[in-house]
Amino acid sequence: MSTQTIENLQADFELLDDWEERYRYVIELGRLLPPLDEKFRIPQYKVSGCASQVWIHAQHNGSVLTFVGDSDALIVKGLIAITFMIFSGKTPAQILALDAQAIFAKLGLKDHLTPQRSNGLASMVARIKADARQVLAA
Repeated sequence: MSTQTIENLQADFELLDDWEERYRYVIELGRLLPPLDEKFRIPQYKVSGCASQVWIHAQHNGSVLTFVGDSDALIVKGLIAITFMIFSGKTPAQILALDAQAIFAKLGLKDHLTPQRSNGLASMVARIKADARQVLAA
C-alpha cells in the first residue's frame, strides 16, 4: 500500500471501465489500510464534517508526516487511503502546498461522489492541513 502513488492510482482508474469498478477498487484500497490502534479512536482524532465516523492521526517522523486512520464506512476508508497517498510522507510545507481538490478532480472523484462524501473528503484534507500547520508552528 505504501508504494501506491496517485499516478499509479490514476493509471489503474483508467484501466477500469466504469465507476462501479472504480468504487470497488477504492473499497479495496480501504481494506488495505492497517488497523487503527484503539487509542486513536477518541474525539481528539475524530474528523468533524464527515457523515461517517472518521479518525485521522498524524505522526511526525523526522521532517515528514505520516498518517493513520479509519472509518466505519468501507468507501470512506478507501477515500482515506487515497488521501494518505496524496499527503503521507511529505513535509508540512509540501502538505500545505498541495491542491488535493485538483487531484480528486483529476481522478474523477469530484464528479462521482455524493455532495456529502465530497464534504467529508474536504474535511479530511482540512484536518491533515491543520495537523501540518500545527507541526510548523511547534
